[in-house]
Amino acid sequence: MAEFRSRLLPCVGLVVTMLVTGCSKAPKPADNNGPVPVVTRTASKQIVPLLLESVGRAEGSREIEIRARVSGILEKQTYSEGSTVKRGQVLFQIDPAPFEIALAHAKAALAQQEATAKQARRDSTRLTGLAAQNAVSRRAADDALSALDNAEAGLLAAQANVREAQLNLSYTNVTAPIAGIAGRSIRSEGSLVTAGTESGLLTTLTQSDPLWVRFALSDAEYATLREAGAPPGGESSSASRAAPAASKSLQIQLLQKNGEPHPLAGQMNFAGSEIDTQLGTVQLRAEFPNPALRILPGEYLRVRMSVGAVPAIVVPQTAVLQGAKGPFVWIVNDKQQAEQRLVQTGVWVGSDWQIRSGLAEGDRVIVDNLLKLKAGSALQIQSPAQARTAQP
Repeated sequence: MAEFRSRLLPCVGLVVTMLVTGCSKAPKPADNNGPVPVVTRTASKQIVPLLLESVGRAEGSREIEIRARVSGILEKQTYSEGSTVKRGQVLFQIDPAPFEIALAHAKAALAQQEATAKQARRDSTRLTGLAAQNAVSRRAADDALSALDNAEAGLLAAQANVREAQLNLSYTNVTAPIAGIAGRSIRSEGSLVTAGTESGLLTTLTQSDPLWVRFALSDAEYATLREAGAPPGGESSSASRAAPAASKSLQIQLLQKNGEPHPLAGQMNFAGSEIDTQLGTVQLRAEFPNPALRILPGEYLRVRMSVGAVPAIVVPQTAVLQGAKGPFVWIVNDKQQAEQRLVQTGVWVGSDWQIRSGLAEGDRVIVDNLLKLKAGSALQIQSPAQARTAQP
């Protein structure tokens, strides 16, 4: 046993020596505190085209519910569903027989009342003359005059009843109040329709020329639109008049599915007076001519607004990051170190982003190696060519 221990101790010592030697030769951790190579762009105002785009939904400039104004049996549908109809064209016919009978009764009552009025007029004339000769009492003449007044009032009521019956009879022909595209028939022939209830709804009528398109802009985009001097309606507000360099020409176009603009331009005809607190958007509406009815109500379309060119500071979209306090960029401060700068973004201008506030002309904005930066990082400024050469 003693001999075994004497042989084991040198081996253990050798292992310990190797472990100590191995640990002493382990490589030191790399030093990552060197300057970060970055490429910068100097912020300066440029004249850039101001284009705003949004997705809108088309709707008819007039959308009308066609309802029965009298109750009865729907006898006939006289139009083709989905077709274009003219103003005044008959769309439905309701059974007119009950209304023809009502009109006949009203005319008979009118004739009877006219006869009563004629007789009352003769009696009043005769008794008034006799009362002047003291042949009858004055009371009798006054009674005859009152009877004449009642008869003439009844005559007016009978005439009104005839006009009402004629009007109700005319309502049995349900006509189109405007020209447009008629929708599907909601009630089939033979149905009982009741005026003033949901069963009185027969169809809808949509005027698609001109066409309206509803869309929305973010509060920043809407502010940019106003600052450019192009508020809705084409008139400059007092705020926009303070910026003479801004374009005041607002052009609105719809983009086709292939990205090409429709040939006919539109104009803004409505802008909301408040910002949606949940979405942060402002509702707007534009009107477009649609003579060939190429655009149908309900279709989703891209709306492009152009207000010419405006002076603005722009930075690459990749340089703008989102933080807990909002969008920010990295800039080079006076100590050649990285510094965060909160900014307020405007609209996209090609591959750049308009900066509405937070940057001034002359600021050096870092545009690459952004994920390696932290506040106070030392920087090594490179040109774009040097950055491409340094890439592995």
